[in-house]
Amino acid sequence: MLDFYLIAPEQSKPASPEQAGLLPAGSMDDATFRRLKKKCVIDGRFEYDADFRWSREVIVQMLTTIAQRRLQADTDVKQLLSILDHAYQSNSSLIAYAD
Repeated sequence: MLDFYLIAPEQSKPASPEQAGLLPAGSMDDATFRRLKKKCVIDGRFEYDADFRWSREVIVQMLTTIAQRRLQADTDVKQLLSILDHAYQSNSSLIAYAD
């Protein structure tokens, strides 16, 4: 499972989300992640099995892509939107930890 956490844009990557007290934003399984990459919603440079971070700019870009392509009703996109909206509303970036 890939677990997403809210993180302040200026905060450096902590060793673990629990250690830094990061708030969970949601999670995603491998199949959903792969389908979103295939649909070009998630950029190909991000890998499911590697920790990564999405800046506010990346989050806004993904939200814009989803809106422009009218993908809001897609089941996979709905799961991602929940995570992105949580970060957007809290003015946070996202950090993902693969387990």
